[in-house]
Amino acid sequence: MDLELTDKKALITGSTAGIGRAIAERLAGEGCGVIINGRKAKEVETAVNEIKEKFSESEVSGVAADFSKPAEIKNLINRVPSVDILVNNVGIFNPVEFEEISDEEWQEMFEVNVMSGVRLSRHYLPLMLKNNNGRIIFISSESGLNIPTEMIHYGMSKTAQLSISRGLARLTKGTDVTVNSILPGPTWSRANEQSIKEAAEEENLSVDEVIAVFFRDRRPSSLTQRFADPMEVANMVAYIASPLSASTNGASLRVDGGIVNSII
Repeated sequence: MDLELTDKKALITGSTAGIGRAIAERLAGEGCGVIINGRKAKEVETAVNEIKEKFSESEVSGVAADFSKPAEIKNLINRVPSVDILVNNVGIFNPVEFEEISDEEWQEMFEVNVMSGVRLSRHYLPLMLKNNNGRIIFISSESGLNIPTEMIHYGMSKTAQLSISRGLARLTKGTDVTVNSILPGPTWSRANEQSIKEAAEEENLSVDEVIAVFFRDRRPSSLTQRFADPMEVANMVAYIASPLSASTNGASLRVDGGIVNSII
C-alpha cells in the first residue's frame, strides 16, 4: 500500500532509539524526509547515518535537543521552521513508589513528557492550519488510561497528552489538518529491554521468566501477554501520518495488546 508520504517532512522527537527510531525508519521507508532528534549530538549523528544507509533515497537529518530545556527547544524550532508531520514521541519514565516521588520528579515528568509537545505544537499547528495540511501525533500510552501504580507521575503525563491532543484536534475543525494520539502498551524499547535484563540478573531468572512475571503482576489484562515490537507501533503511526487517514481526527488509537479493558 502506498501511504502517499513521499516528499513529506516529519520531525520525530526522541528518535535515536526505541519507538521513535522505529517511526523514523518506517516513515523514511515510505519516502518521507525525517528529522531525527535526541539529547546527545553523537547519538543523533549515528542514527542519521544508519537510517541514511538503510534508506538512501530519503532525506534524513538530525537536531540534538534536550526537552527539559526550553532554550534547546527554541533552537530546534529555529533550525526546523516547518514540517508536514510532527510526532511528539520524546518521553521519560521511571518506576517510583508514590510517596517517594519528589516535587522535582513530578515537574520533570511534566516538563519533558507534556510541555515538549505543547511547545512544538504551539509553533507548528498554526503553520499547518495556514497551509490547510499537516499531521500532529502524540505518542501517549495505555498508562494514560490504565494508570500504573508503580509510576503514577508517568500516567499523569500520558493522560495530559490525551487532553492536549483532543483539544488541539478541535482547533482543526473544517481543515485537512489532524491531531491524534497513539497509545502503545509495553514495548520492547531499549529502556524496557535493559530493565528486564537487569531484573533477570538480580533475581536469577531468565528474561522470559521476568517477562511472564511482569505481565502476571503488572499488566494482567494484556491479551497478547508480550511486549510489542517498536515497529508494530510505527506501523500505526505511519498510517495516521498519511493522507489516507484524513477522516481520523481527535482519536486515541491503541497499540496496547488489549490491556485497556474498555470498548471505548
